[in-house]
Amino acid sequence: MSRREQRILDVVMARIALVAAVFCIATVADAAAIDPASGPSRGLEFLLSKAYLPADFDQEVFDDLWTVWEEPLRSLAEGAPIEERRRMAMERYGLTPHPEDPSRTVQYVVDAEGRWVMNCLACHQGQVRGTAIPGLPNSNYALETLTEDVRQVKVQQRKAFSHMDVGSLLLPLGTTNGTTNAVMFGVALMRHRDPDLSIVQRPPRFDLVHHDMDAPAWWHYRRRATLYADGFAPKGHRILMQFLLVKENGPEKFHEWEDDFRAIESWIASLEPPTWTGPLDRGLADQGAGVFAEHCASCHGTYGAGGSYPDRVVPIEEVGTDRVRLDSLTAKERADLTSSWFGHFGEDGQEIRDRTSPTGYVAPPLDGVWATAPYFHNGSVPTLWHVLHPAERPTVWRRTPTGYDDARMGLEVEELADLPPGRLRPSDRRTFFDTRKPGKSAAGHEFPDALTEAEKTAVLEYLKTL
Repeated sequence: MSRREQRILDVVMARIALVAAVFCIATVADAAAIDPASGPSRGLEFLLSKAYLPADFDQEVFDDLWTVWEEPLRSLAEGAPIEERRRMAMERYGLTPHPEDPSRTVQYVVDAEGRWVMNCLACHQGQVRGTAIPGLPNSNYALETLTEDVRQVKVQQRKAFSHMDVGSLLLPLGTTNGTTNAVMFGVALMRHRDPDLSIVQRPPRFDLVHHDMDAPAWWHYRRRATLYADGFAPKGHRILMQFLLVKENGPEKFHEWEDDFRAIESWIASLEPPTWTGPLDRGLADQGAGVFAEHCASCHGTYGAGGSYPDRVVPIEEVGTDRVRLDSLTAKERADLTSSWFGHFGEDGQEIRDRTSPTGYVAPPLDGVWATAPYFHNGSVPTLWHVLHPAERPTVWRRTPTGYDDARMGLEVEELADLPPGRLRPSDRRTFFDTRKPGKSAAGHEFPDALTEAEKTAVLEYLKTL
């Protein structure tokens, strides 16, 4: 084999390996019965290649984002080749390079004209230790910073603003990188629709309770009976389409795309949790399994052969975590969603608890929990060690871009008692998680205080095995 042929083979094999790492399609129990034309792989193809929303910006804007960065980052980018500037942009905004073309990202569909269109993977495609894991929450996503920078570059290039550029002036997108104001996105969009999704002209609301949320791991989808932190929404392919409610998409679009989202739901339901790849003390993990079964399983379920998940709502007075998310939606807002086309007009036939007045939060499944940091519905706790040690949770913390804390199982973070002194740029401020802000409390879930330190250590080891 010639050296040229070897180089070509190396490139091909590297591409295959990267594609497999980023987009490995998990096998479900009845995979043999799935029609490839409509099964999980087709759903992933839709997410990666089909635009369901208007474009946010074009390639020219993306390639000029560095021009509005703060120093010294701007000077570093100015002296770098375009490939390095694109890599720097991906890291700044929490984007994953596309395995077939690193100038693009898996979180945006790029059309033939070079226009970038956000897809569901923007929030639901993250990484651990720099390795992408399908369905993992994107804990690096800097949507607010990206949108601010895009808006500045568009002014320089004299280009029209997109729906995101305008909407973000009225609705905060996320005050901390890795979390978004997604719940209020849905409320604001649904306000302008009737139950069959026809557009209704109403003035915007200015009394919404804005708060940031951490996206859930998609491999939990098949275990859950309901969706969202408070479990009020019915599970199904239609509810996954809720965030497509821009004015450009009328009811006919949702009907046209319904089969697409059946396939997308199939892909989501096929995902498996990632396996822990670090060191494991099997004996200690076995001890932790017993502690977990006695103290944790009644809420979080059991694992392994014959495991079950209770999908239990824990009353807010019992769990004690930040209640802003619970109080942010009214019974009418919940009912507007579940009684619409998204919820099959309330006649989906599922046996679901009262959706309009939930009393607390759903205790999530813990499959692959080692990879899903940060923790709690608002993303306020950086590691599992901090979950198990309530008194030690940091007031302010900042993560590294791809660092992982093997000992404490979670994000590699800098812990602070307060924000740095002086006036921070908005983009810098969003790199810090301040648990003193409304909706961002790391309090609650003090159940681990009933355990000894040795029991906590054993449970931490056991969680690696889920």
